[in-house]
Amino acid sequence: MSDSVERLYQAVLAARDLDPATSRTAKLFRGGSGKMAKKLAEEAIEVVIDAINGNRDAVIRESADLMYNLTVLWASAGVCPDDVWREMDRRETLLGIAEKLPKPGMKVAKPGALRPMRRPMAAIEPRAVRKRH
Repeated sequence: MSDSVERLYQAVLAARDLDPATSRTAKLFRGGSGKMAKKLAEEAIEVVIDAINGNRDAVIRESADLMYNLTVLWASAGVCPDDVWREMDRRETLLGIAEKLPKPGMKVAKPGALRPMRRPMAAIEPRAVRKRH
């Protein structure tokens, strides 16, 4: 799989400076990281909806879209696939490959229990706040 992701990453890098009128990748780069993040989130939601609905073929298609948009965001952020694989290797040595590390700020309240600390949230797009009357 990492070879496929690396090929995708290299193709994204090659396409980022193309004409945005003909290249979806160039259009995403011109839209900035906010647009990239929004597209990534949309694709993730589509994967979730299709999985809940039991639509295997749609999960496959939307997962490919998700991987593409993740790769675009990585390239924009200066992250390469090897950076992610190194992190996966590091986590495997700590907890095993199929476990997710606790988020920073998680404190052990008592043995075996994790208590979340409040993390700051960032808006993807600023929106006007409406007052209710």
